[in-house]
Amino acid sequence: MTELITSLAVLFVTAGVFLLVANHFSLSPVPFYILAGLVSGTFLDGAELIELAQWGIAFLVFVFGYRVNFGALATVVRDGEVAATTQLVVVGPLSFAIGSIYGFDPINALYFAVAATLSSTVVGSGLLEREIRDNLVHGRLASSVHLFDDLLAVVVVLVLSAEAVTATAITSKLGYGVLFLAAALFIYRHGYPLLVRLTGGSDELTMMGSISILIGFLGAAELAGISIVVGAFAAGIAIRSDDTSSLGVINGIESLRDFFVAIFFVTLGALVTVPTVETLVVALTLVVLVVLVNPLVLALAFVYEGYDPRTAFLASTSLNQVSELSLVVVIQAVLLETAGIADVVFEAVILAAALTMVLTSFTREYEDVIFERFVEGIAGDRGWKRIDDRSEVDPTLSDHVVVVGYGRQGRWLVDACERLGAECVVIENDPVLWEDVRRECPNYVLGDAMTDRSWENARVTEARLVVSTVDHRGVSESSIEAATATGTDVIVRAGSSRKAVELLEAGATYVSVPNVLAGDGLIGLLEGVLDGKTSVEELRAEHRDELDVLERYGFGSRIPRDELY
Repeated sequence: MTELITSLAVLFVTAGVFLLVANHFSLSPVPFYILAGLVSGTFLDGAELIELAQWGIAFLVFVFGYRVNFGALATVVRDGEVAATTQLVVVGPLSFAIGSIYGFDPINALYFAVAATLSSTVVGSGLLEREIRDNLVHGRLASSVHLFDDLLAVVVVLVLSAEAVTATAITSKLGYGVLFLAAALFIYRHGYPLLVRLTGGSDELTMMGSISILIGFLGAAELAGISIVVGAFAAGIAIRSDDTSSLGVINGIESLRDFFVAIFFVTLGALVTVPTVETLVVALTLVVLVVLVNPLVLALAFVYEGYDPRTAFLASTSLNQVSELSLVVVIQAVLLETAGIADVVFEAVILAAALTMVLTSFTREYEDVIFERFVEGIAGDRGWKRIDDRSEVDPTLSDHVVVVGYGRQGRWLVDACERLGAECVVIENDPVLWEDVRRECPNYVLGDAMTDRSWENARVTEARLVVSTVDHRGVSESSIEAATATGTDVIVRAGSSRKAVELLEAGATYVSVPNVLAGDGLIGLLEGVLDGKTSVEELRAEHRDELDVLERYGFGSRIPRDELY
């Protein structure tokens, strides 16, 4: 126990020093965590580091399971499954063949293939946090692939947990996995909502109950003889909740996540050793497969499914890291001496994981530049053909309004245009809304508003006004750029007054800030009632009419996110 505490102290003191440097220069902390691990790893024992890495990964997998949004993923799960299956079928055998060429036996070639095929949930979800929160399509696509990869990795970990390579032993462990998942889904549907009700909405008691569920699953995993990572993943799904009463628990778990993120990345860096030539070659081969081959296969699969090249590119490049669950697989293989993992494979996977996670933190900053300078030209007209085919815009349309996003505000704007006799074109990128757009809008572009092709299809050069209902900086800037290039007025949306000022300075004609508009509307109601201009009966009647409009559009039971795009 003393050794473990000492190891943690060394890790965090070293990480703190490097983190100060990262914060001073406003850089991503991930490379600095790994550098801190490289330094501290020279003073720590390898066995303790492996144990720390496993616990750090277990908690991060718990957080990912907790943050899985089944409702959002359901809209793209089929496309995500197709892409993930394509990745598995193409990259898996290719990687296995390369491993065999390098002289690995079948089991080590399999470890190599797993590392090359699966992508990181920790890094991918962290980089996509804004996109996932705003419900953007490429974020949901990447998350669906993450979930598929995690489930596949859990199966591999369960197989490795078998005491012997026999059908009976493997089936027994897989059976435990199914039982854990079934128990998690049961608690998710029935147990956790009951816990929230019994605690009376107390954040402290609900948090205590959530941690108790996690500990229960971890203990059950230990008793069943399977990896604690499997128990942690099931526990995360078990306490998944969309109820606003759980916001306190969300904040508490997110705070703990930061602690374990630091443990994971610093430990990863500490596990990196000075590579031999053979290890370096194998690691660099893994990097090429993960950073180039994997995203290419996934992007082609997404394009085949009908997504525009930009969405396919952003989704696929969010999946170009060695998965932390691949690390669980190789760590599990090390802990089980009978698993037969070669030192060169273990060291190469660790090194490749560190390299790809560092690379991703930098390439993320320049993904739009990479797409515009390299990918867009390669895609050519063929990449946009499906977008063109499923878009419908009158070729003679002019003096019209371009509406970006067909959420609640977008539908109201289209309805207003119809009442005013103005033509409009809707640009929408969310497949869950495409049928509604086709059915309700005579002119539409089913594509990404951050690409020139969508604006060309929407005939923005002939438009009278552009209105974006999407609170996303990139979409707002693209709307402003497309409109101002042709002298068209443009209205965009922002989440704060500070961002609104920045967008006005960038060329927007007007910036909608919902919180400000809501406050102004409430003040107007108050003044109307106090000065006698509006009676309570009139106010109630007007509000009832507004609610009837919501009901007519199908928003009576819930209001969808305006950012749905």
